[in-house]
Amino acid sequence: MTPSLGIVVPAFHPDTERLARFVRALDETLSPAVIRIELDDADAATREVLAELPAELNAIPYRRGKGAAITAGFEALDTDRLAFADADGATPADSVADVVAALDGADLAVGSRRHPDATVLGHQTFARRYLGDGFAWLARRLLDVDLYDYQCGAKALTRDAWGRVREHLYEPGFAWDVELVAMAGALGLRVAEVPVTWEDAPGSTVSPVSTAVSLARALLAARHRAKRLKRSRVHDALAATREEPTALVHRK
Repeated sequence: MTPSLGIVVPAFHPDTERLARFVRALDETLSPAVIRIELDDADAATREVLAELPAELNAIPYRRGKGAAITAGFEALDTDRLAFADADGATPADSVADVVAALDGADLAVGSRRHPDATVLGHQTFARRYLGDGFAWLARRLLDVDLYDYQCGAKALTRDAWGRVREHLYEPGFAWDVELVAMAGALGLRVAEVPVTWEDAPGSTVSPVSTAVSLARALLAARHRAKRLKRSRVHDALAATREEPTALVHRK
């Protein structure tokens, strides 16, 4: 039996026409059981347009952050496989399908723009590209999972894998991606990196400098939590001196 698939698309002030094309492409290409748009801080006009798409729409009147939105979406799904794709459609539906297909031999599949076999059709600004490359370099040295790209907006995992990592995810924003990878590695899950076609989308809501600082902090936090999962005495001792936050799945 073919595993059922649920796709979450987190969106914050999206280009509605671009998002609509992307959702229809996901529906036609992957034939998922459900596509769920997790929409933050949207006006009535945006909600009206997106409500016409072949997707469930969960509109929240404030900004939760990408990680919190994906977590809420995954928690609402009951499919065998869970995937998410960024609302800008920078990773096209065909590549999202490749990421999902990699679950045939992995617990977590990670799309990759920086893989040698990836196809990049558009280029980020120098600042974003430089900071992204630097972050990937640092993550490879701090985490147990060796990837070319930790932040590409297309990932998929099995329901069993989600059940294992969900209690260990805390980052509500863009850093959720790297935390997911770090926890998967610490728990011994099989992680596959999948080269994708990728095109930089204009109008990103990401600020390169502030996001880079936030990602660096989150990377250190993810490394700390990963070490704790692997029973590091040093990191257990550090944890005893600070108050641990509440996991996303337990926040209201």
